[in-house]
Amino acid sequence: MPHSIDEAFTALPLRALADAALARARALGAEHADFRFERVRSAAWRLRDAKPAASSDTTDLGYAVRVVHGGTWGFASGVDLTMDAAARVASQAVAMAKLSAKVIKAAGSDERVELAGEPVHADKTWVSSYEIDPFSVPDEEKTGLLAEWSARLLAAEGVAHVDASLLTVHENKFYADTAGTVTTQQRVRLHPQLTAVAVDESSGEFDSMRTVAPPVGRGWEYLTGSTWDWAGELERIPGQLAEKMRAPSVEAGQYDLVVDPSNLWLTIHESIGHATELDRALGYEAAYAGTSFATFDQLGKLAYGSSLMNVTGDRTAEHGLATIGYDDEGVAAQSWDLVKDGTLVGYQLDRRIARLTGFDRSNGCAYADSPGHVPVQRMANVSLQPDPGGLSTEDLISGVDRGIYVVGDRSWSIDMQRYNFQFTGQRAYAIRNGRITGQVRDFAYQGITPQFWGSMEAVGGPQTYVLGGAFNCGKAQPGQVASVSHGCPSALFRSVNILNTANESGRD
Repeated sequence: MPHSIDEAFTALPLRALADAALARARALGAEHADFRFERVRSAAWRLRDAKPAASSDTTDLGYAVRVVHGGTWGFASGVDLTMDAAARVASQAVAMAKLSAKVIKAAGSDERVELAGEPVHADKTWVSSYEIDPFSVPDEEKTGLLAEWSARLLAAEGVAHVDASLLTVHENKFYADTAGTVTTQQRVRLHPQLTAVAVDESSGEFDSMRTVAPPVGRGWEYLTGSTWDWAGELERIPGQLAEKMRAPSVEAGQYDLVVDPSNLWLTIHESIGHATELDRALGYEAAYAGTSFATFDQLGKLAYGSSLMNVTGDRTAEHGLATIGYDDEGVAAQSWDLVKDGTLVGYQLDRRIARLTGFDRSNGCAYADSPGHVPVQRMANVSLQPDPGGLSTEDLISGVDRGIYVVGDRSWSIDMQRYNFQFTGQRAYAIRNGRITGQVRDFAYQGITPQFWGSMEAVGGPQTYVLGGAFNCGKAQPGQVASVSHGCPSALFRSVNILNTANESGRD
């Protein structure tokens, strides 16, 4: 049964505060003003060897007013829930715009802020897709389940330690602007994770194996239902970890690579997701987050990868971490092409960047992670589409004579233009003559973004597709954190450079 917006949130004086703030902004001459009220509750539980190690439960509540005045941004926020206070915050936002205008003029710039148009969305409500709000579940039940799962792993031979964690977020937003858009939204998301550690007492060698279950825009049912095979994954981890401890070090060289969705999602995030943020491609994030090799002049021209490569930006995917009804500029959620048949055909946009670069409309990528932060252009759910008639992962492996199959994400490195990268994984399996022959250690795959995606020879079918993702995508100054999902199938890449990381680090 679909959830409704929490009564405790809707009982707050949302409309009255918005009306007071927007009226003041209009009276002071703002060309545009928007009001955003947020209540974000975040909680975390951590266990070490089945025993509680840390927990937190915090709520961030407040509101923000953003204006365009004299062609310049202004922003201010507050927590006092009175009409006079909301009006004062709007006045502060206008004052900030006036001050910013002087600084911009002194710097010799005449750039004006203008926003792409958006239809009015009056009195719209949206709630994400979940069954059981994790905050309705007693803390004892949450820690009890993590402890039970940890104990299962600890009971297995060769497992010395187990770390377990659960992150949960319940987010409410109310938005109103001077054009007449009014939206109220509610999102729930969570991220469970367990890591088993093995230690060789004689040599001092140690390694770990982590669950590959992704974070999701779901509720508590994700841990107790049939969406993910938790029992099966926990049962397999000790054996996988033991095999990894015995595995030989990989021989560096050129290999064909079959990449599981549990690993490929991160490569998509770093080499496509960030590279197709148009503010980054235009240089607006150069001081902190970097730039992009996929510059705006290459739209419709850049060969991003092979003709099998079709990547979408999507704010509508069910259970996606970046899925919304409306963004923090009142833009309705959409899905669109970023890469089509291997060619760069789109970017991720907010309203200002859309207008600046000649697009008719934003595709809804403005987001702020708290009421005290200004919305910035953030990543949608960026996903590689499967081949409708594509192969299974096993069939992809069967077509490889000498290769490696990678499962799970681990460490990564990529340059500031999203061009040169290397990634490791939780597990890497040697492939010989179409068959997996066992794990190898000390492995990383290296590539240059268009060359790597250009080497993609086969894309798995829908049966291999998994929606992965992360809670901790960082951007902006001051820094903000956003959650985002990336769906993908398994995929086959030919002649990829494989590094031996033990040799790179000097280990024998």
